[in-house]
Amino acid sequence: MSMHALPILFINLGGEMLYILDQRLRAQNIPSEKGKKVMLEIIGTMFKQRFVDELFKPQESYNKRAMRTVFDRLAHASVMRLNAASMDKLYDLMTMTVKYQVCQCARSSDLLLITLNHMDAIREFVKPCVEVSAQVDTVYTLLIGKYKSLSIGEYHMIRQSLLSFFQDMQIRVSIFLRDNLQNQNGRFVIPIKGILPRGTSVPGNIRCYKDGRVTTTRTFRVSTNHQINPDSVGNLGVKGDRGTKLGTNVYLNSVVPPVDIEDREPTDVGTDAKGDISSTELNILASLLGAPDDDVSQLNLFRLNLDNSPKRKPRRQESNQSTTINTLHIDASKTHIRSEVAAAAAMFDDKPTETSTQRSKGDELFDLMMG
Repeated sequence: MSMHALPILFINLGGEMLYILDQRLRAQNIPSEKGKKVMLEIIGTMFKQRFVDELFKPQESYNKRAMRTVFDRLAHASVMRLNAASMDKLYDLMTMTVKYQVCQCARSSDLLLITLNHMDAIREFVKPCVEVSAQVDTVYTLLIGKYKSLSIGEYHMIRQSLLSFFQDMQIRVSIFLRDNLQNQNGRFVIPIKGILPRGTSVPGNIRCYKDGRVTTTRTFRVSTNHQINPDSVGNLGVKGDRGTKLGTNVYLNSVVPPVDIEDREPTDVGTDAKGDISSTELNILASLLGAPDDDVSQLNLFRLNLDNSPKRKPRRQESNQSTTINTLHIDASKTHIRSEVAAAAAMFDDKPTETSTQRSKGDELFDLMMG
C-alpha cells in the first residue's frame, strides 16, 4: 500500500461533496449569501492547518468507516444539517464518482491532475474570502511539492491503494448507467480504444530484452488504429490546462441533478482487512475536523433536499422542532439509520473519559485543533 494516497483520496472526495452541495443549494433557490456561507465554512474546516498537516504525513489510507466518519463530521461543519439517510446518498455519489475517475485516468500520474481540477473548483468557491483562499493556496502548494516529483512506480502504488479502497463499492448511479459508463452490476466500463496518453507506446510491438538492451523486436497486427495525444501532459500551474476533464464540476450548469442512486443494499463500511477500526483512529480524524457547533442558534440552521423522486413522501417533522425554524435538510432515498455509522458517530457525542494519565493521539490533536 502507498503511504501517499490519503491526501489524493480526501481532497477528491471532498471536491465531489462540494460539487453536489453547491448544485443542490442552487437548485433549491437557497439565498446566495447563505449558500456561500455553507461552502466557506465546510472548506475552511476541510483545510484547517492542523488537519492538513496530519493529512499530508506519510501514512496508509484510513479504512472505509474512518473515512466515512470524517465526511460525516465535515458535512456538519456549517449551519447545514443532514440526516443519516441523506449522508448515505451524498457519500455514495461522492465515492462512486471518484472511483470512476480513478478507473478512467489513462496514466496513474493523472491522479494529480484530477486532484488539481478539484482544487481549481474549490478555489472558485472561496474566491470572495481571503482567509479561506489562503488555506486553499497552502494545500495547492503542498500538493505540488509532494507529488510533482513522484516516480511512475509511486503513482502506480497510489492508484492501486485507491482502487483497493473502492474495490467493494459497486453502487449503480443513473448518470453512469444512462451514458453506458457503468454496467447493471455496478462495475464501470473501461474503454480499450481511443487516443493514447503521451509517453506510452502504440500497441503492436513485442520487444525482448537482455542485460537492459533490446535484442529482438517483433510486430503484430492490431484491430484498432491507436494514436498518441501530444498535448495530454497537463499543466500544473495555478490556472493551467490540466489536460483532462476528470475531476471537473459536472453539475456546474445543471438545474436538476443529473445523478441519482439506484435502489441497492447499504454499503458495507464496517470493517476492512485489518478488522474493526480503532477508536484512536476515529478520534484523530474527527477531532482534527472539530465537533459540530452545538451552540449555533436553531434559527440559523437550514435543510437541503437531495431527493428528487416525486413518489417519496417527505419525512415527518419532529414534534420538538418549532415550525418557525428555517431549516435546510438533505432527505435521501432511504430512511433507516445505518447502525454501524451511528455507532461510530456516537463515539463523539459524549465527552471522552480518560482512564489513564496517558492520553491518546486523538485527544492531543483535538486540543491543538480547538485551542
